[in-house]
Amino acid sequence: MNNSFYKNLALWLVMGLVLILLFNLFNAPKTQVKKLVFSDFLAEVQRGNVADVVIEGNYIQGAFQDNTRFKTYAPNDPDLINILRDYNVRIEAKPMEESWFTNVFISWFPLILIIAIWVYLMRQMQGGGAKALSFGKSKAKMFSNQKTKITFESVAGIDEAREELQEIIDFLRDPPKFQKLGGKIPKGVLLMGPPGTGKTLLARAIAGEADVPFFSISGSDFVEMFVGVGASRVRDLFEQGKKNAPCIIFVDEIDAVGRHRGAGLGGGHDEREQTLNQLLVELDGFESNEGVIMVAATNRPDVLDPALLRPGRFDRQVIVSRPDIKGREGILKVHTKNVLIDKQVDLKVISRGTPGFSGADLANLVNESALLAASKGKDKVFMEDFEAAKDKVMMGRERKSMIISDEEKKITAYHESGHALVAMMIPGADPIHKVTIIPRGRAMGLTQQLPVDEKHNYSRDYLMNNITILLGGRAAEEIIMNRMSTGAGNDIERCTELARKMVCEWGMSNKLGPLSFGKKEEQIFLGREFAQHRDYSEKTALLIDEEIKRIVNENHTRAKSILKTNLDQLMKLAHTLLDKEVLDGYEVEQIVKGKSSLKETTEEEKTVKQEESAKGPKKKTAKAAGTKHTTSKKITPQTG
Repeated sequence: MNNSFYKNLALWLVMGLVLILLFNLFNAPKTQVKKLVFSDFLAEVQRGNVADVVIEGNYIQGAFQDNTRFKTYAPNDPDLINILRDYNVRIEAKPMEESWFTNVFISWFPLILIIAIWVYLMRQMQGGGAKALSFGKSKAKMFSNQKTKITFESVAGIDEAREELQEIIDFLRDPPKFQKLGGKIPKGVLLMGPPGTGKTLLARAIAGEADVPFFSISGSDFVEMFVGVGASRVRDLFEQGKKNAPCIIFVDEIDAVGRHRGAGLGGGHDEREQTLNQLLVELDGFESNEGVIMVAATNRPDVLDPALLRPGRFDRQVIVSRPDIKGREGILKVHTKNVLIDKQVDLKVISRGTPGFSGADLANLVNESALLAASKGKDKVFMEDFEAAKDKVMMGRERKSMIISDEEKKITAYHESGHALVAMMIPGADPIHKVTIIPRGRAMGLTQQLPVDEKHNYSRDYLMNNITILLGGRAAEEIIMNRMSTGAGNDIERCTELARKMVCEWGMSNKLGPLSFGKKEEQIFLGREFAQHRDYSEKTALLIDEEIKRIVNENHTRAKSILKTNLDQLMKLAHTLLDKEVLDGYEVEQIVKGKSSLKETTEEEKTVKQEESAKGPKKKTAKAAGTKHTTSKKITPQTG
């Protein structure tokens, strides 16, 4: 409700009261009533001139023998009734009535209230929009370029997607430029990519760049409990778009209404499918919607209906992928514009140390580093703050209060030393960035590797090396402690999964050949539990199990062989790790090369080595931030 409603309600109430007053005024009795004092009334009674009286409390009204009306006020006289009876006066008694205003208020107020509510509802229904009884109207919000400050300058790391969307904006601004050669404006653009890569940010940038109306709505806003509401809202949305053409309609998370039809358990024509059918018709049906462009975003394009993805509806499908090293640097520049950072902060080093990070991850990294610097009372954000924030984001906060026995600490040190030493000794493996035995998150310790270059394709040798490194921790426990622990649980899980993918998905088994096993047919509504479809025989299943077991066992034997050959380096590395708790890649390299003590290396030499490894893309080690692909994550027994 707004102020206009209260004004209208007050106006109707005043009008009703005026009508009631006029009604009572014109319908009042015209008979003249004579006022008497009580003594004169008694005298008239004694003369026999009073014919009848009506007693209401202390008020008396009556008539003389000649029908003249009178009224008087009587005190509490107990003999009054006897006197009236002695002179044969007709007596009528009534209870004391309330005032006429109270009677009118009680009688007429409910009717006035009902009329006011009815008038209000009628006005709301006629006004449309998101008002009462207008649940069939679209909930889309309209934006203009004056209401948003986000432009394409705020978008980095996804240059190809920017270019495709820039073409659409140029078409809307200058249609004749494209139409002179017979081209037609695209009807729809689908933004696809993992969460956090900037799909919604791109849409907000379109709203800031385009000089046309921009409607924004979520896919879940279409469907509610009422049947037919979703389809009605789709119709209303495109009607608004036609009135404001040319315009852009943005639907976020379109998979909420665009899922594959006929995939439900009941197979019925449910409300969601009605909404999708209406959306298909509006995008490319019998009637064309010229000048209305739909931009939609989803991170589940695999569940969308094929009719929604065909040309003529979504003509362009833009992939918004995770940024590469150059894209991450651009994203960091955008997010550090309003952050006070030190001149020594090298965004190239940070971007190189965060492979796999999305735009949202990098924004969170910058924010965490600023919060850490502020909590320490600094006036700027330094490189060490970015490093600490990266470790916190990737591995969790340090659990310094956790009480660990010397025996468990020793096992963890040898476990992580085994990972690090195997990684150092295998040619072509990713360089070691950091080794720590300080518990973080659920991990008791961690060995972190940093890829030298961006990798989009992995060779068989690289995958076999990774399995060997993962099993280095278990191998070190067996060699030094002569026993096994649950600390290798996560390592074994990951290397088994990697070996299974090599055999079943990537065709890297010499025994089974270049074949794929286990077709994935994920049901749209049943979920991932029913995704795997077994399309091979029992005999082939035995061969698959044998190959996975062979790959894991061979690499486990390989890891033990490497550690036994370099047993002295393993002991030195573990003892140093027990003493310092955290070692970087350069320190690990010095220990493996035979340095008896880290003090033999000067601080200047160490600093120069770190800077060279961080800036040089061809160096083996890097003093950059870590990677999400950690080599070892030791799980406590409570978490398996």
